[in-house]
Amino acid sequence: MSQGESRKRPRSASPSGAGTLPLTPEKRVSLVKLTSNYRDWGVEEVCCFLRTQGFEKFEQLFRDKKISGIALPYLTESALEELGVSLLGERLKLVNCIDALWQKPIDVKVFNDPIHGHIEMHPLLVRIIDTPQFQRLRFIKQLGGLYFVFPGASHNRFEHSIGVGYLAGQLVTGLKERQPELLINEQDVLCVQIAGLCHDLGHGPFSHLFDRAFIPRARPEKKWKHEIASSMMFDHLISCNDLKEDFVRHGLNFEDDLKFIKEQIEGPKTVAEDQGQGSKWPYEGRPREKGFLYEIVANKRNGIDVDKWDYFARDCYHLGIRNNFDFVRFLKFARVCAVGKRKHICTRDKEVGDLYNMFHTRNTLHRRAYQHRVSNIIESMITEALLLADPYIKINGANGKRYTISTAIDDMVAYTKLTDAIFQQILNSSEPELEPAREILNNIICRKLYKWIGQTQPEAETTIRADEIDGLNDQVAAAIPSTPLEVQLAPEDFIVNVIQMDYGMEKENPINKVRFYCKNSPNQAIKIRKDQVSRLLPERFTEQLIQVYCKKTDEQSVEAARKHFVQWCINRNFTKPRDGDIVAPELTPLKPDWNDQDSDSDDSDGPGYGNVNSHKAKMQLFK
Repeated sequence: MSQGESRKRPRSASPSGAGTLPLTPEKRVSLVKLTSNYRDWGVEEVCCFLRTQGFEKFEQLFRDKKISGIALPYLTESALEELGVSLLGERLKLVNCIDALWQKPIDVKVFNDPIHGHIEMHPLLVRIIDTPQFQRLRFIKQLGGLYFVFPGASHNRFEHSIGVGYLAGQLVTGLKERQPELLINEQDVLCVQIAGLCHDLGHGPFSHLFDRAFIPRARPEKKWKHEIASSMMFDHLISCNDLKEDFVRHGLNFEDDLKFIKEQIEGPKTVAEDQGQGSKWPYEGRPREKGFLYEIVANKRNGIDVDKWDYFARDCYHLGIRNNFDFVRFLKFARVCAVGKRKHICTRDKEVGDLYNMFHTRNTLHRRAYQHRVSNIIESMITEALLLADPYIKINGANGKRYTISTAIDDMVAYTKLTDAIFQQILNSSEPELEPAREILNNIICRKLYKWIGQTQPEAETTIRADEIDGLNDQVAAAIPSTPLEVQLAPEDFIVNVIQMDYGMEKENPINKVRFYCKNSPNQAIKIRKDQVSRLLPERFTEQLIQVYCKKTDEQSVEAARKHFVQWCINRNFTKPRDGDIVAPELTPLKPDWNDQDSDSDDSDGPGYGNVNSHKAKMQLFK
C-alpha cells in the first residue's frame, strides 16, 4: 500500500437498514442547498445558514418567529434582543455575521485613481456611476475657469466624486471596526458611501462659477445652492434608471435610507450645540445615537470632512502645490466620543497641529489658486458671456418644455444636458444674437482679458457688507484723483470683487469646534485651546480682499483706472495698494499713515546710520 493510499479513510459499507443510523448535524446541513441570494431563503435556509456559522442554538428562535431571508437586513441588535438573544456579545456577533451576507459584493470594480491608488467600489456604487446623470460630471471642471491659468487643472467633478465616495467608506468602515459598540451596520456604510459619491451631482457649468456668480445675477430672487440640486438630481437618477430595486436588493430600506442619503448631500441642518436628549432630533434618516454619521461627507460643525480631504489632495496634485495635510492619519485616529448628550467624531490630541495644517492648506489654495487674480477675471468674463447668452440658449426638458441656461435648474432632464460644453456651444455658434457673448469668449481664448488694477483690504475691524458690493464700482468711478486724467471712466468700466478669506467658519477658529481624546482615555472628549498648541498660530481667522479690474484695456484707460483705485483706497481708508507708490506716486503721500510704516524698516538710511552701525559692526568683527 502506498503512502497516499494509507492516508485515505476506507468507506464503510452502508447498513442494510437505511434508517437505523441517525444523520449527524453536518449531514443534515447538506440536505438544504443555499441559493446565492439570501433574500430568496425560506425559514429552513436561514436556519441552515445559522448552523454553518456556528449559531445552532438560535435556530429554534428564528424558526419560531418564521424569519426568512428577506427579513435579515432589518435584524438590528435591539431586534435580536427582543427576539430572545440575551447576551450583548452574542447579539453583536450575530449582527456582524448577518451583515456579512451583503458585505462581500461579487461585482466590485477596481478604479485606478491617481490620488488614492487602486480602490474597490461596491456594485451599487458602480450602478450609480454608470448612469447619464453621474457621467455628466465628466464634463464639468472641478476648478472652473482656473484651467485657463493652471494647465494641469484639467480634472473634473467625476473623479472627485468617486474619491469622496471612497474616503467616506474608509472613514465609516474604520469607525465600525474600531468601535463595534456604535452598532454601525452595512446599510449605514453603503448609505454614507452613496452620499459621498453623489454629493456633487448638482454642480453646473464651471462648478462654483454657476451657483456663486451666474445664478445670483441671472435669478436674484432664487435661493439656490448646488447641494439642493444634487439632491434633486439624485432623485432623478434613481427614478429614470429604475434603481429602486437595486437599492432593495443590496439590503437598503429604500424610504428611510433615501432620506438619510439626501440629508447628507444637502448638508446638516442647523442644530443648537446645547440641545439635550429631550430636544427634537432634526433628522429622519438616522437617530440621534448615530448623529456622527452626518459629519463624514459634509461637516458643518467644524469643516473636517472627506469632501475637503479629497479636493485638497486632488487639487494640489493637479495644481502643482504641496499638500501639507495627511488625511490618512486622521482615518487611523478617528474615534467617536460622547460630547454632552451627542456623539461626535474626534481625533487624537497629538493630531491638533495637523488639523491646523489642514486649514492652512485651505487658505493657501485660496490665495495661490482658487482666488488667483487672472482666474477670477476669466470667470467674471465667462459669467458675463453666460448672462448675455441666457435668453437665447434653449434646452429641452421633460415633456418637451424648453428652458434657458438659468431656468434649467428647475428641471433635471434639462439640467442633465447643461455642462461646460455650453462654452463651446456659444463660441462656435453663428446666431447673431449670441455675437456679444461670443466676442467675450473669443477674447478669453485669445487672452484679451480685462486688466488687473490692484488689490486692497479694509481696516481690521471693518468689512464690506453684502449690500454694499453692487455699488462699489460706482464708488471707484466717483473717486476722481486731484491730478488731471486724460480719459474719463464710468462705473460700468470697473469690476470689483470682494473675497472672503477665512478658515471656513468666518471669524471663528474651527479647531474650537473639534474634540480630541488622549491615549490613556480614548472615550473621553477634550477641547484643546490655541495657546496649548503654539504661539505662532493666527490671531485672526478672517479677512476680506478687494480686487479691482478695468474692462477697458488701452494704456491710458488702465493708467487712469489705477489712479481712481488709489484715490478710492484713500477715501475708504483701505490698505495701501502694493504698487501704489509706482502707479500713483503723487497720491500716496496724501495719506500720512501709509508712509509712517517705512520707519520700521531695517533698510532705512537715516542720519548717522552708515557711520554708527557700520562702526559697531567693525568693532565686533575685529575685536
